[in-house]
Amino acid sequence: MKRNFYLAAVAVLSATAVGGVYANSSADNDALASADARISLTQAIGAAEQHVGGKASRAEYEHHQGRWVYEVEVIKGKQVIDVAVNSTSGAIIAAVEDQTDRDDDHHRDD
Repeated sequence: MKRNFYLAAVAVLSATAVGGVYANSSADNDALASADARISLTQAIGAAEQHVGGKASRAEYEHHQGRWVYEVEVIKGKQVIDVAVNSTSGAIIAAVEDQTDRDDDHHRDD
């Protein structure tokens, strides 16, 4: 039993290390790309929270349909709303109820 645990732990640590090296070397690293955004992550979260009238639970800088946007997950009551915020202007691009994350403990694309 302990052997299986140790093998699983080594596999997870190896995958994490490889993923970290890849993320640091990738030209498409989302964190590095956010340096080009004209609004901050904090401003995007504020815009999304105000638009929905709820509290943000997660935010990411993502490349979608040829442009970089902030994706903010906002909770309002029992609803989870995915809000896309323009990284240049701060305008709300879309706000859609998230059906897929209800039973999921992590974002579907991660």
